[in-house]
Amino acid sequence: MSNDATIKVPRKHFIRWFGHWLIKFIMWIVADMEVIGMENMPKKGPFILVANHFSFLDPAIFVGLQHRNDMEFIGGFAMPGSPAKFLTKLPGAYGYLPVHRGTGSTKALKMALNVLNQDGILMIFPEGGSWAQSLRPARPGAAFLAAMTGAPIVPVGLVNMYNIFPLKFGKRQKIQVRVGESFGPFETTGRGKERRRQLDGIGEIIMHKIAELLDDKNRGLYADDPAIREAAKGTEIYPYADKIEGEVVAETTL
Repeated sequence: MSNDATIKVPRKHFIRWFGHWLIKFIMWIVADMEVIGMENMPKKGPFILVANHFSFLDPAIFVGLQHRNDMEFIGGFAMPGSPAKFLTKLPGAYGYLPVHRGTGSTKALKMALNVLNQDGILMIFPEGGSWAQSLRPARPGAAFLAAMTGAPIVPVGLVNMYNIFPLKFGKRQKIQVRVGESFGPFETTGRGKERRRQLDGIGEIIMHKIAELLDDKNRGLYADDPAIREAAKGTEIYPYADKIEGEVVAETTL
């Protein structure tokens, strides 16, 4: 990764081509995957992909789903949930926009804007981490990028990804990838608290669109069932809210 916020899109052609087919093969071995709504995926950028984040494997789905050299991920610096150390090396090999979680991610956001301004595709998990298996409120990053660029947003629901491990001999876990219709564009006005209020509103729209693609049991605070919403209370607390950019390393997840 360069020291500035400039990324030439597309990039890493061979590595990403190889990674696509490798992940596709691995996922065929370990999972029985069904893709629903692939026709909703735009043929070209710019657009922002958003999805729920319940498993460290979630990014791999998008690598295996389609071969896109112009698709960039914005995600955490480490993968403590990985069952194998070598898997933690894969995001760096593929190339992503690393975030050291905390109250700011200035460099990563600038790189993400650069990608979208080149008609690239940006994949972001709005929740900012995978500390629960139910849907949580969005951090402001996805809404900020959408408002700054006017790029449409494509929601994706990932179902049963957290059940792939531990592997069961002779049995492939059934998973689903549900692609919804694009929505947006968005814009914000004003500054400070007023702008943050508008970004939070966009974030709520994003999470409701993702929730529509999930089973109610995984919608958490966005569930129709009051009992599920009640059980999900507390998951909305962002674990890194009291940190500043660069403080969080070992605890972060992709």
